[in-house]
Amino acid sequence: MKSYEATIAMLGIGTAVPDHVLDQAETTQRLSHALSNTPDAARWAKRIFKQCGVQTRYTCEPGLLEPAENNRYFAQKSGLPVPTTAERMATYKQAAPPLALQAAKKALADAGVGPEAITHLLTVSCTGQFLPGLDAVLVWQLGLSRSVNRIPLTFLGCAAGLKAIGIARDLVAAHPAAVTLIVSVELCTIHMQSSPEREALFGASFFGDGASACVIGSAEQSDGPVFALGKAHSGLMPDSAGEMIWEVGNYGYDLFLSPRISQLIGDTIPGHLTPLLRDGGPDPGIWAIHPGGKGIIDALEDTLGLSEEHTGFSRNVLRVYGNMSSATILFVLADIRESLKRDGAERTEGFCLAFGPGLSCEIVPIAYLPNKESKQQVGTGAGMIPHA
Repeated sequence: MKSYEATIAMLGIGTAVPDHVLDQAETTQRLSHALSNTPDAARWAKRIFKQCGVQTRYTCEPGLLEPAENNRYFAQKSGLPVPTTAERMATYKQAAPPLALQAAKKALADAGVGPEAITHLLTVSCTGQFLPGLDAVLVWQLGLSRSVNRIPLTFLGCAAGLKAIGIARDLVAAHPAAVTLIVSVELCTIHMQSSPEREALFGASFFGDGASACVIGSAEQSDGPVFALGKAHSGLMPDSAGEMIWEVGNYGYDLFLSPRISQLIGDTIPGHLTPLLRDGGPDPGIWAIHPGGKGIIDALEDTLGLSEEHTGFSRNVLRVYGNMSSATILFVLADIRESLKRDGAERTEGFCLAFGPGLSCEIVPIAYLPNKESKQQVGTGAGMIPHA
């Protein structure tokens, strides 16, 4: 039997959302009223808001719940000044740290790890910036060591949460005693645009706010179920740099999403997955897909031959929370883990997938390990989880 190093695993997960709920039907009515002077845009908004697979989202900005006549984000009707980028960054600076702190505390408690054990802190966000940054704030408020290795990942888009997981896995592979905390927070709704343009309305239809966190270290540190992590795969899709663009504007971040994104992901991902599938190994039972939109889930379900059971977790997260950019993948993994634990599942292998600007993809092989025995059996050489 081949000798392997200790299994690297996700030991704990925590998630958090703001207090304010954006009901999709109510938001559609509010926006349609704001667009009453541009009826074509209002009709298109109603259609895309209904078809995007979202029922509720969460926001840190109570102003978005105001009627159109009093809403600065829907200035077509209110005539009020649209929030500037500086104002939106002030909202981010106020709202992001408490949400991130809440998710981080849950992840540490779930992992049974104290803050003093954390050796590396990865903070992830693409919806706001300030200095001293979120990483420094979390060190102070969580009581982490002042010498913790801080690694901020900024402006990498929806794939950044899974990118951080891959980086953390490699850190633990290189330093087996390391215990890494990842904290992602995204306040997408503060960039809601006051525009009748289709690109702005499409982006407004399914993004939400949320935070998530996880602890990554040796599986032997945990008595409970964990996700073992294989080596991450990153890739850029050819001829796709202009398909997803997010730029800093005077009134928030300006987002462009091409209608070709779902097709490009569906066409390209099988080629990235093929080298990661091992002949003779079990069929993947876990598909943790970042719900970047209903079309992306549909495309992967079709091209990979997945069942509704495989994609149901991603669809449910999209329906309840919307797309929370980099924070979303851990919401999906938390739901999958809870379901496997509830069903008394044995070792189950699969993949995490996320997508972002570039167009880029991040893929991490994972295996659900329910107990100590399964963690010890990982090193048999079977399956898709490679070792350091």
